[in-house]
Amino acid sequence: MSQTTTIARFTTRDADFDARLDALLAWEGVSDHEISARVAEIIEAVRRRGDAALIEYTNRFDRLSATAMSELMIGAERLEAAFASIPAAQREALQQAAERIRIYHERQKPESWQYHEPDGTMLGQKVSALDRVGIYVPGGKAAYPSSVLMNALPAHVAGVREIVMVVPTPDGVVNELVLAAAHLAGVDRVFTLGGAQAVAALAYGTQSVPRVDKIVGPGNIYVATAKRAVFGQVGIDMIAGPSEILVVSDAGTDPDWLAMDLFSQAEHDEDAQAILVAWDAGHLEAVLASIERLLPTMEREAIIRESLARRGALILCDGPEQAVELINRIAPEHLELSVESPREMVEGVRHAGAIFMGRHTAEVLGDYCAGPNHVLPTSGTARFSSPLGVYDFQKRSSLIQCSPEGADTLGRTASVLARGESLTAHARSAENRLKR
Repeated sequence: MSQTTTIARFTTRDADFDARLDALLAWEGVSDHEISARVAEIIEAVRRRGDAALIEYTNRFDRLSATAMSELMIGAERLEAAFASIPAAQREALQQAAERIRIYHERQKPESWQYHEPDGTMLGQKVSALDRVGIYVPGGKAAYPSSVLMNALPAHVAGVREIVMVVPTPDGVVNELVLAAAHLAGVDRVFTLGGAQAVAALAYGTQSVPRVDKIVGPGNIYVATAKRAVFGQVGIDMIAGPSEILVVSDAGTDPDWLAMDLFSQAEHDEDAQAILVAWDAGHLEAVLASIERLLPTMEREAIIRESLARRGALILCDGPEQAVELINRIAPEHLELSVESPREMVEGVRHAGAIFMGRHTAEVLGDYCAGPNHVLPTSGTARFSSPLGVYDFQKRSSLIQCSPEGADTLGRTASVLARGESLTAHARSAENRLKR
């Protein structure tokens, strides 16, 4: 006998709608006090003892028996061998995805610029790539070669000089697809490290692991907590929460398609979030029926069922305009506009990580091979954050070169403002360049 699926169902007209939606969306991306304390201890140990601490923690947490860091390194030849050994279909799929990701991100590259004022003063901006970045990739059974491509290729396009990858190998499990993706994406060094200890090694450096300028990539609660702890010492991409999808449907899409789209995010883990918004009550019931019928066929049925029960919802709204209001309130990581006129609806969308437009554009295509990055802001942070991109691996320097005339003009203004702030040395420094 099939098990009944539990998923929240409510309408925007419910008296308690706002409170229920707020409760549904609530998520603290980084951890409780106990986890923070444990992470702080690990980071401090790696800072003090370097490689020795890395070996100790890796053996303990990943159930290995390494005696030297050389056992926790993977060289270029091994990466190349992994690429050559995987089935041809997988190799071709990786290559196709990599090419599409590279082409998309090439279009993001900003250019340096400058202009000259009439008196000869030059002002501008110089764009420079980071020297070295670290990529964290989940390992073991939860292996994501797509994450290797999505993190490493934009860094390459940006011009990063060295890319260092860390990937845990619990019980010695090495995923060949992940290594193959690292070879294809041009990763320079790979260490089989994970958890807070890997983040600490990248942030501070050890005898073997080089210190990086920025750490990117997804991880568990310990990784997220460690990234937050080392921010400032290094840059980070974001503190990522569980995966999310918000689907908006006008009742014209096959309910089975929509059910599977919801499953595609719910199967990540029990805290993932899948929400469907529509303005046709019968359509929502049809999708629910599809969920009930299709869920028992899924390999990760238990995870999907728990995810839908914890954080999933079917929401009945009053129409397309209110659906757009909900989109901007939720600010989802992934947004599917499964409607007849997605271009019209997208004009009103201000907050979303990635927007999938039209009935045939499944979110999963963005996960793997469409081209745009799948590293996206979660937990409502799309209100102020963007997808990972080339710009995350570059920085900008301002350029100022004054002509004698410009130094005179600007110096007089600066002198007045500096003396107004009682900063006499500032004023006199500017005044030294004035024409007498």
